[in-house]
Amino acid sequence: MNAPASADADESRILSALALALVDHPRATLQELAQAVGISKATLYRFSRTREQLIQRLATQSYHAMGQAIDQSDLETDPPAEALRKLIANHLQYRELAAFLTHFWNDASRELPDPVVDEWDRKLDAFFLRGQQAGVFRIDVTAATLSELFISVLIGLVDAERRGRVARAGLAGVVESTFLRGVAAR
Repeated sequence: MNAPASADADESRILSALALALVDHPRATLQELAQAVGISKATLYRFSRTREQLIQRLATQSYHAMGQAIDQSDLETDPPAEALRKLIANHLQYRELAAFLTHFWNDASRELPDPVVDEWDRKLDAFFLRGQQAGVFRIDVTAATLSELFISVLIGLVDAERRGRVARAGLAGVVESTFLRGVAAR
């Protein structure tokens, strides 16, 4: 029974590593990518035979992971502050895939049907509107703007972490406090 879960975990780990390898070495050959993540070229070929297939596979994996991060955050039921913490933590579990989407959005978005992005937007907008109605989030900007601000802060800090400009430790707290309170001195 554990073999499929273990195989899925291995596949997920390899795909996450490949996502970062592509971000760090966007022009690398498949051989160079395999070397960068410590797998054989034959193992990489089991995932995909071309760069385009690899990007498509990583895009699909990324979209699935980001959708899972949203769906597992209990945005419709938990108190908004608690749901926000879950939303941040869940997205940070997939930081490599988020970095991949950031750097390969133009290539990857061709693989993503508009309804998927529309559904993400709808869920986040509804969450932030609910938080505004509960008095947790500011009301002088739209829920859609809060959604965009949230994603921008999260993705920006994940990228900064990858580049060594921001520490991984405490990143979730930084995202939460910066998003909720801005950067003004108190």
